[in-house]
Amino acid sequence: MPASETFLFRTPPRIGKRVFRLGLSASYGLDETGIREAFASGLNYVFWPPTARKLTRVLREEVKKDRERLVIATGPTFGWFRGGIRRRVESALRLLGTDYLDVFQLYWLGKMSGLSDANVEELMRLKEAGKVRVLGVSIHDRKRAGRLAEDSPLDLLMIRYNAAHPGAESDVFPHLAARRPAVVAYTATSWTRLLRAPRGWKGPAATAGDCYRFCLSSPHVDVVLTASGTAEKLRENLRALEKGPLSAEEETFMRRLGQAVHG
Repeated sequence: MPASETFLFRTPPRIGKRVFRLGLSASYGLDETGIREAFASGLNYVFWPPTARKLTRVLREEVKKDRERLVIATGPTFGWFRGGIRRRVESALRLLGTDYLDVFQLYWLGKMSGLSDANVEELMRLKEAGKVRVLGVSIHDRKRAGRLAEDSPLDLLMIRYNAAHPGAESDVFPHLAARRPAVVAYTATSWTRLLRAPRGWKGPAATAGDCYRFCLSSPHVDVVLTASGTAEKLRENLRALEKGPLSAEEETFMRRLGQAVHG
């Protein structure tokens, strides 16, 4: 298999489907034409928040075409109570016209959701019923994420990871081996801060493609999310990924820039 194939594609643990490692999010307003182009380009891991109406319309079309190709990740806006969790799953299944969700995750654990015993019990029931295949959370608390990686019912962790915030390398990644949950990285550009030269920085800033390659060069990251605002930016990112993992020189540059951005 060519090196580019092994870099661009992976079958993450517990998910069991081959995914393109650049995952699609619609946070920055990619229009329906751009979303269709993303699917046509091979993207098949989809982070689908309940408010993304344009993505919902296109995703319904894609589900009808080839459901098994897609990995659909979603969750409740707030996940504090078991009733709301079940209602979100049921409504998502109806809205997309599918029998199951690949990934169901609680958002921003500790701030917008809770991993109470009751919630864990409800999540496990949904998984046992086949309505959800993978259980996950998004979480900013890296220390807690490390503990959950070692001992929890979770199959997936969605974490902040980029050159300006590489703390997962010490707080999360060393704890993955015990159970090896899947890892999805987001905020790859540090909310675009890595795309602008910080004060006192001599040299260029990073491109979005550099930021995605930084994340995917880690063997611990299965998927990194992109929220490209236009189809042209998405194409630029895809072309950048064809370069493969960062070289040693490129990684040094990204880490130095990340330190400067973090400040």
